[in-house]
Amino acid sequence: MKLLVRNLDRSTTEDEIRVLFEAFGPLQSCVIVMDKATGQSKGFGFVEMPNPGHAKAAIKSLNGAKVGASNIRVKKADEKPAE
Repeated sequence: MKLLVRNLDRSTTEDEIRVLFEAFGPLQSCVIVMDKATGQSKGFGFVEMPNPGHAKAAIKSLNGAKVGASNIRVKKADEKPAE
């Protein structure tokens, strides 16, 4: 299940996000979206977890959690329509 992680502090790293979510189960991927022009974080990213039960537990526990200077928002990512 792919999760959208929003409202990330700009200094939060992929490793920090990975550690948070791995507490709920294994990850397939963890990516923070970066601005191509500045190389800075855009303040959101995606975490993919193979087990939907683990992903739902992570959403329930981490949505609203304080990470760095921000309270993150976690939800199931909307699937992009196939083109």
